[in-house]
Amino acid sequence: MATILIIDDEKSIRKTLGEILSYEGYKIDEAGDGEEGLKRFSEKAYDVVLCDIKMPKLDGIEFLERSREINADVPVIMISGHGNIDTAVEAVKKGAFDYISKPPDLNRLLITLRNALEKQSLITETKVLKRKVTKVQQMIGNSAPIQKIKDTIEKVAPTDARILITGENGVGKELVARWIHERSNRNSGPMVEVNCAAIPGELIESELFGHEKGSFTSAVKQRIGKFETANGGTLFLDEIGDMSLAAQAKVLRALQEGKITRVGAEKDINVDVRVIAATNKDLLKEVDEKNFRLDLYHRLGVIIIHVPSLNERKDDIPALVDHFLDSIAADYGQPKKVIDKKAMDALSNYDWTGNIRELRNVVERLIILSGKTISDEDVENYVLPRK
Repeated sequence: MATILIIDDEKSIRKTLGEILSYEGYKIDEAGDGEEGLKRFSEKAYDVVLCDIKMPKLDGIEFLERSREINADVPVIMISGHGNIDTAVEAVKKGAFDYISKPPDLNRLLITLRNALEKQSLITETKVLKRKVTKVQQMIGNSAPIQKIKDTIEKVAPTDARILITGENGVGKELVARWIHERSNRNSGPMVEVNCAAIPGELIESELFGHEKGSFTSAVKQRIGKFETANGGTLFLDEIGDMSLAAQAKVLRALQEGKITRVGAEKDINVDVRVIAATNKDLLKEVDEKNFRLDLYHRLGVIIIHVPSLNERKDDIPALVDHFLDSIAADYGQPKKVIDKKAMDALSNYDWTGNIRELRNVVERLIILSGKTISDEDVENYVLPRK
């Protein structure tokens, strides 16, 4: 059921339009002037707004301009009994979906509303499709640590320098790797990802370098490894701190010589691969504990990029929340929900042990369980209880 906000200083007009549109199956909210209408618009997600032009406190044109700053995707239909062609043109130029004179023709009003809702639906579908075809998600945030990472990426991406990305789980190390690949000279080639922690130690060599048929019991056919698959592109070794020492030795040789050998084979294969590695461990500590090779650490860490925890970049939380509100609502095919200031402050002051991954899950939970406006009570009920 679409929700429509009617803003008009004439109570009779609001009542008449409200009754007609309620009968047509729409959910209606009302505001008696532009100031009240803007407050409602900022606190709740609407599908369409019907707005009078001549009103006290804040007129319709001012409401239109300020509502565009809050959410430019919501169609605003201007209605007025005092208008003329110049007024209509000005409204449309400033972003109004359409202009209807009072008293409104019922058929035209309903057709305009349906067209506005169809436009809103198309905007949502377009956003979803754009996200599906976009190779890399946005890197949200303008804090100093994130700006430093963006600047570093712009400098190192065009080179073939190997990069080690460090940071806690859930901070976005994979996203940084994807940005590097997309801005590199290898972006027309593949980016192949390997989660070293998810592959059993006895299979990691086969996964990375491939194997020949019959090289071990379950090797019923030849397999091409990730190094060969990534030839001409980028190989992203995630959680490399969990790789076995035997596999580390072979990775080191591949980096030194540009050659690999499949398990069970004798012939070397030349590979042209840029390696980006990531870890949530202190690799120098792992070196001291004899779990990681120092020579491999130095080969991987030509450039080291540290991705800060979310608690170290809390200034970015409002932008991240707004991004997730938009993208998750679009995935669900729902209007974007509004979050009030107290709720945003509560999220900004929260201890994000799970980093951005946890924040996204929390926003999705709030979208599902809250009303059209996310309040501080919703945050208290659905986020804080885990403590």
